[in-house]
Parts: sequence; C-alpha cells; structure tokens
Amino acid sequence: MPRLDAMEVFAEVVEAEGFSAAARSLGISKSAVSKQIGRLEDRLGVRLLNRTTRRLSLTEAGATFYEASRRVLDEAEAAETAVSNLAEAPHGLLKLNAPMSFGFLHLARAIPEFHARYPQIVVDAVMNDRFVDLIEEGYDLAIRIGGLRDSSLIARRLAPSRALLCASPDYLARRGEPRQPAELAEHDCLIYSNVDQRDLWRFQGPRGPLRVKVKGPFLANNGDALCSAALAGMGIALLPSFIVSPHLLSGRLVPVMCGFPLGEQGIYAVYPHHRNLSVKVRAFVDFLIERFGPEPYWDQGLEAVLRPPG
Repeated sequence: MPRLDAMEVFAEVVEAEGFSAAARSLGISKSAVSKQIGRLEDRLGVRLLNRTTRRLSLTEAGATFYEASRRVLDEAEAAETAVSNLAEAPHGLLKLNAPMSFGFLHLARAIPEFHARYPQIVVDAVMNDRFVDLIEEGYDLAIRIGGLRDSSLIARRLAPSRALLCASPDYLARRGEPRQPAELAEHDCLIYSNVDQRDLWRFQGPRGPLRVKVKGPFLANNGDALCSAALAGMGIALLPSFIVSPHLLSGRLVPVMCGFPLGEQGIYAVYPHHRNLSVKVRAFVDFLIERFGPEPYWDQGLEAVLRPPG
C-alpha cells in the first residue's frame, strides 16, 4: 500500500472518530480500514490508536503521526490543485464586497478591463461601508482599507492609501488656514463617522504623534459625501487621496498642514483562509495588484501639490 494512501486512511479514521465512519467516507469496507491501519502500525513499529468498544483515541505517537500526515496530505492536495489550475480557465461567479467610494471611483472602472481579460468570470460586486463577514455572507473576497481586524483572513496589499487634510479655497479665505493641529479646534471639520474615535484626528509632528479632538457641522459614513461638502466650502475634511486627488490637482481643494503628515495605510484584498485559493480569486487579486500597483495612478502628480510651503 502506498504510504500516502495509508496516511489518508489514518487521517480519515482520526477525523471521522471511528473506523465505520471512515470506511463510509472513503467508500471501502470497515475491515479494509482496520487492515490498513494494522499494516501501518506494523510498518512503523508503534501503536497509533487506542481502541475500545466505546471510543477511539490517539496515542502520543499517533498524535505526532497525525499532525505530520495532515501536513503531507494538505501539501499533496495543494500540489494537485496548482497543477490542475494551470489548465483551467478562470470561470464562475466571483462575489466581492468593497467600500462605496473606492468601489465607485476605482473598482468599477477596473471591472470592464478584467472582464475583457477573463470573460468567463461573472463579477457580483456589493458596495457598502459596512464591515461584512466574508464566510457568513458568502463572499469570495473583499476590498478593505486601513487596519485589518480579522486575523483569520488572508490579506494581499493592493496599493497604499494616503490620508490628506484639505479644504476649499473659499473656506480658507473666510476662516483662515490652520498652521498647527491644535488650531483645528477652532475650525469646522467634516468628520467620517464609520470609524472608532471619529472625532480624533492623528498627526505625526516633529516631536512625535499628535492627537486633536475635532468638531464640525457635518458627519457622514461616506467619503464622497464629505468631499462634496468640502468642495462647497463647508469645512476641512480628512480624506484619502483616491477620493480627493483630482480636486487637489485642479485646485478646487487645497491641502492643509502638509508639514504634519497623517500617515499611510493600505488597500487590501482579503479572503478566507482556504488551503487552496480558487483560480478566479487569484486572477482577480493579481489583476488588481497589476492595475493599482505600489504607486497608484490617483497619486501621480500629487507631490508637487503637497509640498509644504517654505
């Protein structure tokens, strides 16, 4: 009997918690399972299982062998899948979740190009700013921005996400331009409400991190809404460059306090931890990395606008 087959039978007995259940799962007789386990123990020279009429348990040697067998079987399955994927054209339904602003402004623009490359994949995109449970709600992957809360998910970085402080020229002409973070307390700030501690804005100063408590006339759980308010002269907004870069380049918005950076976060594709990543998910994630890259197109030309005065 090949060693890999013996490992598979042994692992099935452990995971099914019995010879009868393992036999049904493997499609062989209970006596065949028993004989294969017996031969395996004879070859190894140790007892792997403690058997009684009521229960089955692993010996110390059995526990060690099971862990090693599981790793070998997983690697073998991954190898088979990887080879079969080479011959399989990506196809099927790809269900994904994305934040509204990034989804509308950038992801939706990328979908036609992806479809042209992989016409057999149907993309079902749900765009909202709610934190979704990928496994519970049946998503293949999600686009997330900023800190990642769920360590059970696999994450691949697609691009950086720069946070910028900006306001309209009209607002700054009326209210003056703040030069220090503490001065924001005297200004109307436009606040993104879909985060913890939403009224605390964090900066990196010459002497270390700074936190400023802000207030203002408008809170929203969507960045596009805040951008519209900033364009209308309603106040100072803290928004990602993938939303405001066109307005900064055109001069409709002006960067504020460039000498106090807000830091850089990431845009990620996250998906459940499966041993084998499906071809359609891999194709989509690789495509987004290629399209957005380490230097995303929406940040091109911003350095000249964001250079601190003086």
